[in-house]
Amino acid sequence: MKNFSNYENTKNSAKYFYKKIGKIFSPALNRDIYFNSKGFNHIIFKKSRSERERSSQTLRFKLLRLAVKLIKISTTYQEFEEISKKEKETTKFRTTRYWGIIAIIEQRKIKVILKQCGDNGNIHFWSIIPAWTTNKYRDEKLYKTMKGTPEQD
Repeated sequence: MKNFSNYENTKNSAKYFYKKIGKIFSPALNRDIYFNSKGFNHIIFKKSRSERERSSQTLRFKLLRLAVKLIKISTTYQEFEEISKKEKETTKFRTTRYWGIIAIIEQRKIKVILKQCGDNGNIHFWSIIPAWTTNKYRDEKLYKTMKGTPEQD
């Protein structure tokens, strides 16, 4: 029972912190980044709406402060991906954009994902990935879409 209450306390503290953020300015995107319920829910659930392991959730809750700090100070993003999908009930296509900001901050290796749905949608916090690993495909894609000079950034 002790782990459950520690998890609940950590989750509630993170939720309180998250709700207070509202929006912050990102120099990398030169836009405000919104912290809405979708981003917080994505920390708890995977894309398939299945719950992440509690240990993974707890780690992500604890890293939220660093995610906010990274968005505020980063002047470049390292990843960009754009996906267009046909909407189910119309012939229109909907574009979703993702940006990845990657850094080692306060001795923690993190990646923050920002998301925009549609051409006119706000950009919002989507996820924080702690100590991630990369693969060859992602690295090649990163190199092609990189903004800035990695040697200097």
